[in-house]
Amino acid sequence: MDLAAWFGPVNSGLALLIVTMLLRNLQNFQLVQTFVARQLSRRARRLAALIDPYLSITIHEYDAGRMTRSDVFAETKAYLDGAVGSRDDCHRDLVRAAYLPHVRDQGRAFMAQSRQRKLYTNIPSSRWGDDGSYMCSLWTEVPFKHPKTFETLAMDPAKKEEIIEDLDMFRNGKEQHARVGKAWKRGYLLYGPPGTGKSTMVAAMANYLGYDVYDMELTSVHTNTDLRKLLIQTTCRSIIVIEDVDCSSNLTGRRKATDDDDDGGGGDAKASKKVIDRGGGGGGDSKVTLSGLLNFIDGLWSAFGEERLIVLTTNHIEDLDPALIRTGRMDKKIEMSYCDFETFKSMAKIHLDVDDHGMFAAVKELLQEVDLVPADVGEHLTAKNPRDDVDSCLARLVTALQEAKAKMDAAERQDEDNGVVV
Repeated sequence: MDLAAWFGPVNSGLALLIVTMLLRNLQNFQLVQTFVARQLSRRARRLAALIDPYLSITIHEYDAGRMTRSDVFAETKAYLDGAVGSRDDCHRDLVRAAYLPHVRDQGRAFMAQSRQRKLYTNIPSSRWGDDGSYMCSLWTEVPFKHPKTFETLAMDPAKKEEIIEDLDMFRNGKEQHARVGKAWKRGYLLYGPPGTGKSTMVAAMANYLGYDVYDMELTSVHTNTDLRKLLIQTTCRSIIVIEDVDCSSNLTGRRKATDDDDDGGGGDAKASKKVIDRGGGGGGDSKVTLSGLLNFIDGLWSAFGEERLIVLTTNHIEDLDPALIRTGRMDKKIEMSYCDFETFKSMAKIHLDVDDHGMFAAVKELLQEVDLVPADVGEHLTAKNPRDDVDSCLARLVTALQEAKAKMDAAERQDEDNGVVV
Protein backbone atom coordinates (compact mmCIF):
# COMPACT_ATOMS: atom_id res chain seq x y z
CA MET A 1 0.00 0.00 0.00
CA ASP A 2 1.43 3.42 -0.88
CA LEU A 3 1.10 6.80 0.79
CA ALA A 4 -1.57 7.93 -1.63
CA ALA A 5 -3.94 5.34 -0.26
CA TRP A 6 -3.72 7.06 3.13
CA PHE A 7 -3.33 10.74 2.28
CA GLY A 8 -4.65 11.15 -1.26
CA PRO A 9 -2.37 12.54 -3.99
CA VAL A 10 1.12 12.95 -2.56
CA ASN A 11 4.59 13.92 -3.65
CA SER A 12 8.01 13.39 -2.14
CA GLY A 13 7.42 16.29 0.25
CA LEU A 14 4.73 14.56 2.23
CA ALA A 15 6.72 11.37 2.04
CA LEU A 16 9.66 13.14 3.71
CA LEU A 17 7.35 14.66 6.30
CA ILE A 18 5.99 11.25 7.18
CA VAL A 19 9.49 9.78 7.28
CA THR A 20 10.59 12.51 9.70
CA MET A 21 7.67 11.78 12.00
CA LEU A 22 8.33 8.08 11.80
CA LEU A 23 11.95 8.55 12.72
CA ARG A 24 10.97 10.62 15.75
CA ASN A 25 8.38 8.14 16.98
CA LEU A 26 9.54 4.64 16.10
CA GLN A 27 12.12 2.84 18.18
CA ASN A 28 12.81 0.23 15.55
CA PHE A 29 14.24 2.31 12.70
CA GLN A 30 15.00 -0.80 10.66
CA LEU A 31 11.29 -1.49 10.18
CA VAL A 32 10.74 2.04 8.88
CA GLN A 33 13.79 1.89 6.66
CA THR A 34 12.67 -1.41 5.17
CA PHE A 35 9.14 -0.19 4.53
CA VAL A 36 9.89 3.28 3.17
CA ALA A 37 12.91 2.22 1.15
CA ARG A 38 10.71 -0.32 -0.60
CA GLN A 39 7.89 2.18 -1.17
CA LEU A 40 10.11 5.05 -2.33
CA SER A 41 12.98 3.15 -3.93
CA ARG A 42 12.44 4.95 -7.22
CA ARG A 43 12.96 8.35 -5.60
CA ALA A 44 15.71 7.86 -3.04
CA ARG A 45 18.30 5.34 -1.97
CA ARG A 46 18.72 6.47 1.63
CA LEU A 47 16.57 7.96 4.34
CA ALA A 48 17.49 11.10 6.24
CA ALA A 49 16.46 11.71 9.82
CA LEU A 50 16.26 15.47 9.33
CA ILE A 51 14.95 17.72 6.59
CA ASP A 52 17.01 20.77 5.72
CA PRO A 53 14.80 23.73 6.72
CA TYR A 54 16.16 25.73 3.78
CA LEU A 55 15.21 23.09 1.26
CA SER A 56 12.29 24.28 -0.83
CA ILE A 57 9.59 21.61 -0.97
CA THR A 58 5.86 21.57 -1.53
CA ILE A 59 3.69 19.34 0.60
CA HIS A 60 0.16 18.36 -0.34
CA GLU A 61 -1.75 18.05 2.90
CA TYR A 62 -4.18 15.30 3.70
CA ASP A 63 -7.84 16.17 3.07
CA ALA A 64 -7.14 19.16 0.79
CA GLY A 65 -4.94 22.22 1.34
CA ARG A 66 -1.28 22.89 0.64
CA MET A 67 1.76 23.55 2.78
CA THR A 68 4.89 25.11 1.33
CA ARG A 69 8.25 25.54 2.99
CA SER A 70 10.10 28.34 1.19
CA ASP A 71 13.73 29.33 1.15
CA VAL A 72 13.06 31.88 3.87
CA PHE A 73 12.93 29.62 6.90
CA ALA A 74 11.73 32.26 9.38
CA GLU A 75 8.72 33.17 7.30
CA THR A 76 7.93 29.55 6.69
CA LYS A 77 8.22 28.71 10.38
CA ALA A 78 5.87 31.55 11.26
CA TYR A 79 3.41 30.31 8.68
CA LEU A 80 3.60 26.76 9.94
CA ASP A 81 3.23 27.86 13.55
CA GLY A 82 0.26 30.09 12.85
CA ALA A 83 -1.68 28.39 10.08
CA VAL A 84 -4.31 26.06 11.49
CA GLY A 85 -4.22 22.66 9.87
CA SER A 86 -0.94 23.37 8.09
CA ARG A 87 1.58 22.01 10.61
CA ASP A 88 3.00 18.58 11.33
CA ASP A 89 0.27 18.26 13.98
CA CYS A 90 -2.29 18.24 11.18
CA HIS A 91 -1.38 14.66 10.41
CA ARG A 92 0.09 13.60 13.73
CA ASP A 93 -2.98 11.80 15.05
CA LEU A 94 -3.61 10.07 11.74
CA VAL A 95 0.01 8.98 11.45
CA ARG A 96 0.19 7.68 15.00
CA ALA A 97 -3.19 5.97 15.04
CA ALA A 98 -3.21 4.37 11.62
CA TYR A 99 -0.07 4.83 9.58
CA LEU A 100 2.56 3.87 12.16
CA PRO A 101 0.95 0.47 12.90
CA HIS A 102 0.68 -0.07 9.16
CA VAL A 103 4.39 0.70 8.67
CA ARG A 104 5.39 -1.60 11.53
CA ASP A 105 3.37 -4.49 10.12
CA GLN A 106 4.54 -3.95 6.55
CA GLY A 107 8.15 -3.49 7.65
CA ARG A 108 8.10 -6.80 9.51
CA ALA A 109 6.50 -8.51 6.53
CA PHE A 110 9.06 -7.12 4.07
CA MET A 111 11.94 -8.11 6.35
CA ALA A 112 10.56 -11.63 6.66
CA GLN A 113 10.27 -11.92 2.88
CA SER A 114 13.77 -10.66 2.15
CA ARG A 115 15.77 -12.41 4.87
CA GLN A 116 17.44 -15.78 4.40
CA ARG A 117 15.50 -18.35 6.39
CA LYS A 118 17.44 -20.98 8.32
CA LEU A 119 17.22 -24.68 9.09
CA TYR A 120 18.61 -25.46 12.54
CA THR A 121 19.53 -28.69 14.28
CA ASN A 122 20.56 -29.01 17.91
CA ILE A 123 24.13 -29.76 18.92
CA PRO A 124 24.24 -32.87 21.17
CA SER A 125 24.37 -31.99 24.87
CA SER A 126 27.56 -34.03 25.24
CA ARG A 127 29.37 -31.47 23.05
CA TRP A 128 28.24 -28.38 24.94
CA GLY A 129 31.20 -28.58 27.33
CA ASP A 130 31.32 -27.40 30.91
CA ASP A 131 30.08 -23.96 29.92
CA GLY A 132 26.91 -25.27 28.23
CA SER A 133 25.28 -22.04 29.26
CA TYR A 134 22.63 -19.85 27.73
CA MET A 135 25.34 -17.70 26.13
CA CYS A 136 26.80 -20.22 23.70
CA SER A 137 24.98 -21.33 20.58
CA LEU A 138 23.31 -24.70 21.04
CA TRP A 139 22.10 -24.94 17.45
CA THR A 140 23.91 -25.28 14.15
CA GLU A 141 22.34 -23.81 11.03
CA VAL A 142 22.23 -23.97 7.25
CA PRO A 143 20.16 -21.94 4.77
CA PHE A 144 16.63 -23.30 4.39
CA LYS A 145 16.00 -23.78 0.66
CA HIS A 146 13.50 -26.63 0.49
CA PRO A 147 11.47 -26.34 -2.76
CA LYS A 148 8.23 -27.91 -1.49
CA THR A 149 5.18 -25.65 -1.40
CA PHE A 150 1.49 -26.29 -0.94
CA GLU A 151 1.08 -25.93 -4.70
CA THR A 152 3.30 -28.99 -5.24
CA LEU A 153 2.20 -30.94 -2.16
CA ALA A 154 0.42 -34.21 -2.95
CA MET A 155 -2.81 -34.08 -0.97
CA ASP A 156 -6.57 -33.95 -1.32
CA PRO A 157 -7.21 -30.29 -2.33
CA ALA A 158 -10.02 -29.89 0.21
CA LYS A 159 -7.80 -31.13 3.05
CA LYS A 160 -4.96 -28.92 1.86
CA GLU A 161 -7.20 -25.85 1.85
CA GLU A 162 -8.32 -26.65 5.40
CA ILE A 163 -4.70 -26.72 6.57
CA ILE A 164 -3.87 -23.45 4.80
CA GLU A 165 -6.86 -21.74 6.41
CA ASP A 166 -5.77 -23.01 9.82
CA LEU A 167 -2.26 -21.63 9.27
CA ASP A 168 -3.69 -18.28 8.19
CA MET A 169 -5.84 -18.10 11.33
CA PHE A 170 -2.77 -18.81 13.46
CA ARG A 171 -0.54 -16.30 11.67
CA ASN A 172 -3.13 -13.54 12.02
CA GLY A 173 -4.24 -14.58 15.50
CA LYS A 174 -2.04 -12.47 17.77
CA GLU A 175 -4.95 -10.43 19.14
CA GLN A 176 -7.17 -13.49 19.48
CA HIS A 177 -4.54 -15.37 21.51
CA ALA A 178 -3.99 -12.33 23.73
CA ARG A 179 -7.73 -11.86 24.22
CA VAL A 180 -8.25 -15.42 25.51
CA GLY A 181 -4.98 -15.49 27.47
CA LYS A 182 -3.13 -18.11 25.42
CA ALA A 183 0.48 -18.16 24.31
CA TRP A 184 0.79 -17.44 20.59
CA LYS A 185 1.79 -20.96 19.59
CA ARG A 186 0.11 -23.99 18.08
CA GLY A 187 0.81 -27.72 18.12
CA TYR A 188 0.51 -29.95 15.06
CA LEU A 189 0.67 -33.75 15.00
CA LEU A 190 1.36 -35.32 11.60
CA TYR A 191 0.80 -39.07 11.62
CA GLY A 192 0.70 -41.82 9.04
CA PRO A 193 2.81 -44.53 7.35
CA PRO A 194 6.30 -43.77 6.02
CA GLY A 195 6.30 -42.11 2.62
CA THR A 196 3.04 -40.20 3.08
CA GLY A 197 4.67 -36.75 3.07
CA LYS A 198 4.99 -35.73 6.72
CA SER A 199 8.41 -34.12 6.33
CA THR A 200 7.48 -32.37 3.10
CA MET A 201 4.35 -31.05 4.82
CA VAL A 202 6.61 -29.34 7.37
CA ALA A 203 8.65 -27.80 4.54
CA ALA A 204 5.49 -26.56 2.81
CA MET A 205 4.26 -25.03 6.07
CA ALA A 206 7.60 -23.27 6.61
CA ASN A 207 7.66 -21.89 3.07
CA TYR A 208 4.05 -20.74 3.28
CA LEU A 209 4.53 -18.93 6.59
CA GLY A 210 8.10 -17.77 5.97
CA TYR A 211 9.32 -19.30 9.25
CA ASP A 212 12.66 -20.74 10.30
CA VAL A 213 12.74 -24.48 11.08
CA TYR A 214 14.31 -26.04 14.18
CA ASP A 215 14.75 -29.78 13.65
CA MET A 216 15.27 -31.21 17.13
CA GLU A 217 16.92 -34.59 17.70
CA LEU A 218 15.45 -35.42 21.09
CA THR A 219 17.73 -38.33 21.92
CA SER A 220 20.78 -36.05 21.86
CA VAL A 221 19.30 -33.88 24.63
CA HIS A 222 20.48 -35.10 28.04
CA THR A 223 18.21 -33.40 30.57
CA ASN A 224 15.05 -31.34 30.93
CA THR A 225 17.26 -28.33 31.66
CA ASP A 226 19.06 -28.84 28.35
CA LEU A 227 15.70 -29.00 26.61
CA ARG A 228 14.74 -25.68 28.17
CA LYS A 229 18.02 -24.10 27.07
CA LEU A 230 17.32 -25.16 23.49
CA LEU A 231 13.84 -23.63 23.64
CA ILE A 232 15.22 -20.32 24.89
CA GLN A 233 17.55 -20.09 21.89
CA THR A 234 14.79 -20.51 19.31
CA THR A 235 13.41 -17.44 17.57
CA CYS A 236 9.90 -16.18 17.12
CA ARG A 237 8.21 -16.97 13.80
CA SER A 238 9.62 -20.49 13.74
CA ILE A 239 8.61 -24.15 13.53
CA ILE A 240 10.08 -26.56 16.08
CA VAL A 241 9.96 -30.09 14.66
CA ILE A 242 10.47 -33.42 16.43
CA GLU A 243 10.30 -36.05 13.70
CA ASP A 244 9.44 -39.72 14.28
CA VAL A 245 8.80 -39.01 17.93
CA ASP A 246 7.68 -42.61 18.45
CA CYS A 247 11.11 -43.86 17.33
CA SER A 248 13.43 -41.25 18.81
CA SER A 249 12.20 -41.56 22.37
CA ASN A 250 10.31 -43.73 24.81
CA LEU A 251 7.03 -41.83 24.56
CA THR A 252 4.78 -44.80 23.96
CA GLY A 253 2.13 -46.17 26.28
CA ARG A 254 4.70 -48.37 28.07
CA ARG A 255 5.62 -46.37 31.16
CA LYS A 256 8.70 -46.69 33.33
CA ALA A 257 6.75 -47.06 36.52
CA THR A 258 6.13 -49.45 39.35
CA ASP A 259 3.21 -51.81 39.34
CA ASP A 260 1.26 -49.61 41.75
CA ASP A 261 0.43 -46.90 39.21
CA ASP A 262 -3.13 -46.87 40.54
CA ASP A 263 -2.17 -44.58 43.42
CA GLY A 264 -4.73 -41.98 42.43
CA GLY A 265 -2.33 -39.78 40.50
CA GLY A 266 -3.45 -38.06 37.31
CA GLY A 267 -2.38 -39.10 33.84
CA ASP A 268 0.19 -36.32 33.52
CA ALA A 269 1.59 -37.08 36.96
CA LYS A 270 2.17 -40.68 35.95
CA ALA A 271 3.63 -39.54 32.69
CA SER A 272 6.36 -37.70 34.58
CA LYS A 273 7.81 -41.08 35.60
CA LYS A 274 8.64 -41.90 32.01
CA VAL A 275 12.16 -41.29 30.81
CA ILE A 276 13.39 -40.89 27.26
CA ASP A 277 16.04 -43.55 27.59
CA ARG A 278 16.95 -44.64 24.09
CA GLY A 279 20.44 -43.66 23.05
CA GLY A 280 20.83 -41.68 19.88
CA GLY A 281 23.81 -39.70 18.81
CA GLY A 282 24.08 -37.68 21.99
CA GLY A 283 26.87 -39.59 23.64
CA GLY A 284 24.86 -41.39 26.33
CA ASP A 285 21.28 -42.04 27.26
CA SER A 286 18.91 -39.10 27.35
CA LYS A 287 17.31 -38.39 30.72
CA VAL A 288 14.63 -36.10 29.36
CA THR A 289 11.35 -37.09 30.99
CA LEU A 290 7.97 -37.06 29.35
CA SER A 291 6.98 -34.43 31.89
CA GLY A 292 9.87 -32.28 30.68
CA LEU A 293 8.74 -32.65 27.08
CA LEU A 294 5.15 -31.81 28.03
CA ASN A 295 6.32 -28.65 29.77
CA PHE A 296 8.39 -27.82 26.69
CA ILE A 297 5.24 -28.02 24.56
CA ASP A 298 2.70 -26.22 26.74
CA GLY A 299 4.22 -25.40 30.14
CA LEU A 300 5.22 -21.99 31.46
CA TRP A 301 8.40 -21.96 29.40
CA SER A 302 6.45 -22.58 26.20
CA ALA A 303 5.14 -19.00 26.43
CA PHE A 304 8.69 -17.74 25.80
CA GLY A 305 8.59 -15.97 22.44
CA GLU A 306 5.60 -15.94 20.16
CA GLU A 307 4.28 -16.99 16.74
CA ARG A 308 5.77 -20.46 17.04
CA LEU A 309 4.57 -23.85 15.78
CA ILE A 310 5.51 -27.13 17.47
CA VAL A 311 5.20 -30.08 15.08
CA LEU A 312 5.50 -33.75 16.01
CA THR A 313 5.53 -36.49 13.39
CA THR A 314 4.96 -40.19 13.97
CA ASN A 315 4.35 -43.38 12.04
CA HIS A 316 2.34 -44.92 14.89
CA ILE A 317 0.01 -42.53 16.69
CA GLU A 318 -1.45 -45.42 18.67
CA ASP A 319 1.90 -45.91 20.42
CA LEU A 320 2.20 -42.36 21.73
CA ASP A 321 1.29 -41.51 25.28
CA PRO A 322 -2.18 -39.90 25.40
CA ALA A 323 -0.80 -37.11 27.60
CA LEU A 324 1.47 -36.03 24.76
CA ILE A 325 -1.13 -35.74 22.04
CA ARG A 326 -4.18 -34.53 23.90
CA THR A 327 -5.99 -31.40 22.71
CA GLY A 328 -4.24 -28.33 24.05
CA ARG A 329 -0.82 -29.76 23.30
CA MET A 330 -1.38 -31.02 19.80
CA ASP A 331 -4.10 -28.61 18.68
CA LYS A 332 -4.48 -30.04 15.18
CA LYS A 333 -3.93 -33.66 14.21
CA ILE A 334 -3.38 -34.28 10.49
CA GLU A 335 -3.50 -37.80 9.12
CA MET A 336 -1.10 -38.37 6.25
CA SER A 337 -2.52 -41.54 4.78
CA TYR A 338 -2.15 -43.75 1.72
CA CYS A 339 -2.83 -42.27 -1.69
CA ASP A 340 -6.51 -41.91 -2.55
CA PHE A 341 -8.00 -40.88 -5.87
CA GLU A 342 -8.22 -37.16 -5.03
CA THR A 343 -4.57 -37.16 -4.01
CA PHE A 344 -3.67 -39.04 -7.19
CA LYS A 345 -5.44 -36.45 -9.35
CA SER A 346 -3.48 -33.64 -7.73
CA MET A 347 -0.25 -35.58 -8.31
CA ALA A 348 -1.15 -36.24 -11.95
CA LYS A 349 -1.64 -32.51 -12.40
CA ILE A 350 1.70 -31.73 -10.75
CA HIS A 351 3.76 -34.43 -12.50
CA LEU A 352 2.04 -34.77 -15.87
CA ASP A 353 -0.08 -31.61 -16.17
CA VAL A 354 -3.25 -33.59 -16.93
CA ASP A 355 -6.68 -33.23 -15.35
CA ASP A 356 -8.22 -36.35 -16.88
CA HIS A 357 -7.17 -39.41 -18.84
CA GLY A 358 -8.57 -42.69 -20.03
CA MET A 359 -6.54 -44.62 -17.43
CA PHE A 360 -7.88 -42.61 -14.49
CA ALA A 361 -10.79 -45.02 -14.04
CA ALA A 362 -8.46 -48.01 -13.68
CA VAL A 363 -6.29 -46.11 -11.20
CA LYS A 364 -9.34 -45.14 -9.14
CA GLU A 365 -10.56 -48.73 -8.92
CA LEU A 366 -7.15 -50.08 -7.94
CA LEU A 367 -6.51 -47.40 -5.31
CA GLN A 368 -9.70 -48.49 -3.56
CA GLU A 369 -8.17 -51.95 -3.07
CA VAL A 370 -4.43 -51.32 -2.78
CA ASP A 371 -2.49 -49.24 -0.24
CA LEU A 372 0.21 -47.22 -1.97
CA VAL A 373 1.90 -44.22 -0.39
CA PRO A 374 2.13 -40.93 -2.32
CA ALA A 375 5.93 -41.25 -2.51
CA ASP A 376 5.59 -44.46 -4.54
CA VAL A 377 2.85 -42.99 -6.73
CA GLY A 378 5.02 -39.96 -7.46
CA GLU A 379 7.95 -42.19 -8.39
CA HIS A 380 5.85 -44.04 -10.98
CA LEU A 381 4.51 -40.77 -12.42
CA THR A 382 8.01 -39.32 -12.86
CA ALA A 383 9.48 -39.62 -16.35
CA LYS A 384 12.49 -41.94 -16.40
CA ASN A 385 13.79 -41.16 -19.89
CA PRO A 386 13.12 -38.70 -22.74
CA ARG A 387 10.67 -41.13 -24.36
CA ASP A 388 8.34 -41.21 -21.34
CA ASP A 389 5.05 -39.39 -21.81
CA VAL A 390 1.69 -39.20 -20.04
CA ASP A 391 0.55 -42.58 -21.35
CA SER A 392 3.71 -44.45 -20.38
CA CYS A 393 3.85 -42.93 -16.89
CA LEU A 394 0.21 -43.75 -16.15
CA ALA A 395 0.65 -47.24 -17.59
CA ARG A 396 3.62 -47.79 -15.28
CA LEU A 397 1.51 -46.76 -12.29
CA VAL A 398 -1.37 -49.06 -13.29
CA THR A 399 1.07 -51.95 -13.67
CA ALA A 400 2.52 -51.29 -10.21
CA LEU A 401 -0.96 -51.18 -8.68
CA GLN A 402 -1.93 -54.42 -10.39
CA GLU A 403 1.23 -56.14 -9.13
CA ALA A 404 0.58 -54.88 -5.60
CA LYS A 405 -2.98 -56.19 -5.77
CA ALA A 406 -1.78 -59.58 -7.01
CA LYS A 407 0.64 -59.84 -4.07
CA MET A 408 -2.09 -58.84 -1.65
CA ASP A 409 -4.48 -61.47 -3.06
CA ALA A 410 -1.77 -64.13 -2.88
CA ALA A 411 -1.05 -63.27 0.75
CA GLU A 412 -4.74 -63.50 1.61
CA ARG A 413 -5.00 -66.93 -0.03
CA GLN A 414 -1.93 -68.09 1.88
CA ASP A 415 -3.50 -66.93 5.13
CA GLU A 416 -6.71 -68.80 4.31
CA ASP A 417 -4.75 -71.98 3.58
CA ASN A 418 -3.01 -71.63 6.95
CA GLY A 419 -6.29 -71.10 8.74
CA VAL A 420 -5.61 -67.47 9.56
CA VAL A 421 -8.74 -65.33 9.83
CA VAL A 422 -8.17 -61.98 8.14
